[in-house]
Amino acid sequence: MTGSAPTVQATAQPVATLTERTELPLARAINEGLRAAMAADEKVLLMGEDIGPLGGVFRVTDKLQADFGSARVLDTPLAEAGIVGHAIGLAMRGYRPVVEIQFEGFIFPAFNQIVTQLAKITNRHDGKVPMPIVIRVPYGGHIGAVEHHQESPEAYFAHTPGLRVVAPSTPNDAYWMIQQAIQSQDPVLFFEPKAKYWMKGEVDPTAAAAPLHGSRVARAGTDCTIVAFGAMVAAALEAAEVARAEGTSIEVVDLRSVSPVDYGPLLESVRKTGRLVVAQEASGNVSLGSELAAHVAEHAFYSLQAPVLRVSGYDVPFPPARLEGMFLPDADRILEAVDRTMHY
Repeated sequence: MTGSAPTVQATAQPVATLTERTELPLARAINEGLRAAMAADEKVLLMGEDIGPLGGVFRVTDKLQADFGSARVLDTPLAEAGIVGHAIGLAMRGYRPVVEIQFEGFIFPAFNQIVTQLAKITNRHDGKVPMPIVIRVPYGGHIGAVEHHQESPEAYFAHTPGLRVVAPSTPNDAYWMIQQAIQSQDPVLFFEPKAKYWMKGEVDPTAAAAPLHGSRVARAGTDCTIVAFGAMVAAALEAAEVARAEGTSIEVVDLRSVSPVDYGPLLESVRKTGRLVVAQEASGNVSLGSELAAHVAEHAFYSLQAPVLRVSGYDVPFPPARLEGMFLPDADRILEAVDRTMHY
């Protein structure tokens, strides 16, 4: 990147951030996390299509341009490769850009910038050039849209060394993890389950945040483990509640980070229950679910009482909106897998 870095516009008045526990939708929790990060560090800039006065197509950046100015919340042309390329240049100049990709299917024009440049620059310079860039990616289905608007491409990026990939499932995690991602010296792909943008949950700004790349047990159980991340955590918890009524105790592990993966809680859970179902929206072939199943088979083989089962989207292009319910996994498909592993 050449030319002058943008001048940071002074905030007209103090910007309020959360100070006490409150219930927020997930999208608003991300908004508050962005607000807190921008208030704490004037080098944090937001970039994306229609993120200024409109606040983004999902309103995640609502009112941030009004509060922080157009030099820190930049509306960009419809050119994802250019957006990420400029973010790389800004990071080289000491800024912390946060890029919004409107829908996951639009990230591929920037794929070359992300995997061949962004992921490699720090290593290419022997660690002397950090790349503190966050790329926010609304992803996943259940919104009644078409291809390029409902897919789950996280495995492409989890496969690329040099990138960190995370996916919050709760408003509290969304609030904290977006701030932790912005503080990272490495590039972070921040996958947001857009079907859950309006799901409310408690956000606690006073409690210590969990580690960005730590997985957690979302529900304790003894008979079978379900591991999921992002939007599928809610489906896994729904399945666990139904199974409880049928006499099966399910433990749900929320991965939170898909690269790197914190395998400790997952392996501990499998060693306790002896059974594992992996749930993901992405197609199953060569997916993150495949990697999770392989890792557990390698490291907890003698604890398994049944083969690891995967519940995934089918290995076909994403269908028309009317058929999304057939393509996307839900609690019923998870429970069918639980039944199979319990009766193995």
